[in-house]
Order: sequence, then structure tokens, then C-alpha cells
Amino acid sequence: MWTADEIARLCYEHYGSRLPKQGKPEPNREWTLLAAVVKIQPTADQACDRSDGPVQVTKEVVSMGTGTKCIGQSKMRKSGDILNDSHAEVIARRSFQRYLLHQLHLAAALKEDSIFLPGSQRGLWKLRPDLLFVFFSSHTPCGDASIIPMLEFEDQPCCPVSRDWASNPSVETSDNLEAPEDKRKCEDPESPVTKKMRLEPRTPGGTAHRQSFGSQERGPNPPNVSSSNLTAEELASVTGMTPSGAQVVDVYRTGAKCVPGEAGDSGQPGAAYHRVGLLRVKPGRGDRTRSMSCSDKLARWNILGCQGALLMHFLEEPIYLSAVVIGKCPYSQEAMQRALIRRCQNVSALPEGFGVQEVKIQQSDLLFEQSRRAVQTRKADSPGRLVPCGAAISWSAVPEQPLDVTANGFPQGTTKKGIGRLQARSRISKVELFRSFQKLLSSISEDKWPDSLRAQKLATYQEYKEAASTYQQAWSALRKQAFGSWIRNPPDYHQFK
Repeated sequence: MWTADEIARLCYEHYGSRLPKQGKPEPNREWTLLAAVVKIQPTADQACDRSDGPVQVTKEVVSMGTGTKCIGQSKMRKSGDILNDSHAEVIARRSFQRYLLHQLHLAAALKEDSIFLPGSQRGLWKLRPDLLFVFFSSHTPCGDASIIPMLEFEDQPCCPVSRDWASNPSVETSDNLEAPEDKRKCEDPESPVTKKMRLEPRTPGGTAHRQSFGSQERGPNPPNVSSSNLTAEELASVTGMTPSGAQVVDVYRTGAKCVPGEAGDSGQPGAAYHRVGLLRVKPGRGDRTRSMSCSDKLARWNILGCQGALLMHFLEEPIYLSAVVIGKCPYSQEAMQRALIRRCQNVSALPEGFGVQEVKIQQSDLLFEQSRRAVQTRKADSPGRLVPCGAAISWSAVPEQPLDVTANGFPQGTTKKGIGRLQARSRISKVELFRSFQKLLSSISEDKWPDSLRAQKLATYQEYKEAASTYQQAWSALRKQAFGSWIRNPPDYHQFK
């Protein structure tokens, strides 16, 4: 049907051909992260063909995002006109919501080329049954999925860490967007530290169960390999052995901090430095952020869907991802499964249509050319410091103004004097997506509105979100049973109209 490499190649080609030079990293000085949503659909002749041969599909990028930054909480605005989180995964998902809004416009206008069909209830739509969506990210999501073990082993490849490792240890990794200069030697692909950390085992039939190590995009700061301060009991709980005898001795460390209310990291040397499975907030540069890690957000989307609360008014069921593909980077299949699926797998009593998805997770062998690792390799001995690109690019498969380039949460080039004006809003900001939602609503006669929008007079963004009752019930169940410490913005940040 499709392979991880096919998805990665399609996204890299789209990045090269459809995204502008503006907003991309400065050559040999900057790097960035890439994420996208790909629509998978059987070819027209395949839909009619009942043969038992391989299913032929068309693959189309419908949204894409780049970016590595978040704003601090002091820069957040109650007008909804700033992007709080500009990590590539979040930009791609918001761009996907813009695409879904356009497709709902087509459906409401009874256009045959929409991805939606009429649902069984008035005003509701459902996804065409032959469609599915694959999420691609050039790098492991920040937070829990980036907690990857380091092994002590010989130079030849060996098998992955045992399955038990990911559910037992108290560990974590480094997601800092910029590592301190004194730790740069650990990020150099030619350094003795990095050379020692090579692990690229293969399994028959693909890359789904592979663990690979190298220079980590979000700032790997491999700590000193030391477990001498741990008790025998602690060592037993955090270290594992591969079949070849290589021992888990440490972990990549993440800059994402445990949220208040969580158990917190031990901070002990070696493999016990972090605890896994915890909710984490993205790091800020002095000013703390309120943005949850991408691992946490992907886990949430895996239960609530990618459409969000607003679009749930028009949908019979959530829009789920069928698969997640990760580009070539430090990677652990066990950590991905834990972060995206297993820590929420016991959530129950969800409204009809909602559920924990068994999303397929794979890794590609293809490296993103603008990744930290690729730029480091090309840069070689060139002088100057390598830094993350400050801009973020959004692209949606929509006919009007598909591109959006931002920096610090606003369209690139916005001045302090310009903030607050219409042209100083990103097309994927809360207020602009809300405006698109209201435009969709006004294009539909009131007698064809879904019941959730007819029951009461709604005005603010917050009121429309809260009125999506099934979505809010599912979100409440997820918080009570798994994500109780999730950081939520105060209601006064959602009172705009």
C-alpha cells in the first residue's frame, strides 16, 4: 500500500518544490524540523477492482509545517492572534485543520470532490471510508517519545533494547532547541561519543522495530555514562540488556520539563536521570512556556482526533491518524509506542465514536536535508555556531493563500506597531481558524445546522468550543484517567469573537 520511505520522500519533495525560500533555514547555519499530513486514497480503478493483488493508492500531502520554537507565557495574548507553539508537528496539525475546514466548505456546497460525505444526522459529515491520513515528522516528537536509551556495546550493530525496557525505567532525553556550547562535543557526529553510539538494527520486513542513535535534532546532550550512584534495585529497574549483551547505561535527555503535579525527574546520574510516561511542557528561554510537548499532543490527538473541538460540531466521528512515520533520527519504537499509545490505553467510558487508536508507527531510512544532523554533516569544520531556524512555515492544500510564514508567533516581518492588525495574524492562529469556522457556518442555512449549534446562542471562541459536547466529554475522560496534570490556558484567553 505504502512504505515509510515513500511517505518521507513525498514530504521531502513537497518541502523542496512547494515551500518558499522565505522561512527556510539559512544554509550551513540553521536547521529546522518538518512535519506533514498525507492523504492516502485507493486509485480510481483500484476502488472498482476486487482482485487480491496489492492495493494501489495515491498519496497527497494536504498539510505541512516547519518550526522549532515556542513563545513564553508572558507573550501569550487573549486575542487569539499569536501562535503559542510553532513546533513543526503543531504547525502541520493546525494547517490540517485549515484543510479540513476547506473540505467542509466543499461538502456544504455539495461539491463532489470533498473528502466528506453526509452523515446520518442533520448537519453532520463523515470521512469517505476509503481515505486515511498518515502523519509524518522528520524527527521523534519532543517529550516522552524522545526518551531513548543509550547502550554500552561494541561497534558492530546489535538488536534493539528488549520490550520491557520502555515500560519500566525512570528515564528521559534532551529536547533543548539549543544546547550549551560546552556540550557541543556530544552533538558532533564525528566526536568519539557519537561514534560510539551507533545502533541501526533491522528487522525482517521493514523498519517498524528499529532503534537508531545519532545527533538528536532537538539538542542531544548525552550525559556522562555513569550509573555508579544508583542502588542495585534502581539499576535493575532502569537498565536492560540486548540479546547480544549490550547494557542500557544512559538516556538522551530532554529539555521538556515535567508539569506541576507530576512526579518529576529524579535527576540521578545515568539511566535513572528521568522518569518516562510523564506529561511535559516545552522549554522556554528564560520565560516558561505553557505548551505541552509534541509527544503529549500526539497522544491526545490519538484519542480526541486531529480536528479539534470546533470542527467536531460538523463531524459524526473524530478525524484520526492511521499511522505516524518518523524520519531518520535517534529513535526508539518502544518509546514511541509508550508515548503515543500505551500511557493512554486504559482510558475508557469515552463517547461513541471516540477511542484509543492503535496507530501504526514506523521509521523511514531517509534523512531530512535541513535537519540538524544533515546540516552538521555538510557544515563539517566550517566556523560558526549551528542554530535552529527562527521561522515557521505553514502550508495547506487550499486554493487561496495556502502559505503562511511566521516568526515569534506572527507573520514574518510584523513590527511591534503592527501587532493587533488583521494583516498581523497567522492564517492558522486561533482567531483566524475561528473566523474560517464562522464563515463556514454562515454559508449554511440555519435549518441545516447541527443540533449542537442550534441549542443555544453562541458568541465567543470559548462558547463554541464548550458547546462541542461529545468532544468535551472525551477530553474530560482523558484528563481524569490519564492526563490530569495537563496545562490548560485560563478561559479568558478564549473570550475573543
